[in-house]
Amino acid sequence: MIIHILAGGPVDLLPELEAGGEGEIWAGVDRGVFTLISKGIVPQAAFGDFDSVSLEEMEIIKKSVKEIKLFNPEKDETDMELAIIWALKQEPEAIKIYGGTGGRLDHFFANVQLLIGPHLKGGSTHIELIDSRNIIYVKGPGAYSVLPMENMKYVSFVPVTSHIKDLTLKGFKYPLKDKFVPLGSTLCISNELNDDYGTFSFTEGIIMVIRSHD
Repeated sequence: MIIHILAGGPVDLLPELEAGGEGEIWAGVDRGVFTLISKGIVPQAAFGDFDSVSLEEMEIIKKSVKEIKLFNPEKDETDMELAIIWALKQEPEAIKIYGGTGGRLDHFFANVQLLIGPHLKGGSTHIELIDSRNIIYVKGPGAYSVLPMENMKYVSFVPVTSHIKDLTLKGFKYPLKDKFVPLGSTLCISNELNDDYGTFSFTEGIIMVIRSHD
């Protein structure tokens, strides 16, 4: 199962959204719920304090969505974190988040941290933060493939722990072999695939992968 979550970020940064097929479900966060409905996609669940929608829009949400999780604005978690907690309990293969970039930088960095948190706790669910020009995800130690993507030729690797040990990049314009990369390094920014596919592997740390259009 794949769970798609739409937050309330700027709509001009959204890629094309589709209802999805079998094994794919949608959830909305705050204004993202109304955006989904306006695009003809009815989410299975809705999360938020809904302080960013009008009374008329809220009535439409109530009539359209069966499962609405309404929260007080004064709480410890963001609406997105509550949605991800719910999504992880469904044990999906992947969680794809849209509308979580652009706008307020504090919200953006909070959403990036939500990608990292499950890996720090030993989780393995693949979580992506997606907009029309970027895809961001994190990985723990292991070996992974990177396939070409139309309009997203740049691939960057950013440490999010104190270091990355034994980072090896194959099939890239700028390959690496068993490289120690400390937090704060820009060594692996703006790489490109140099083959039909690439691979990256490392033995210690957590790394963020960013696919970018430009």
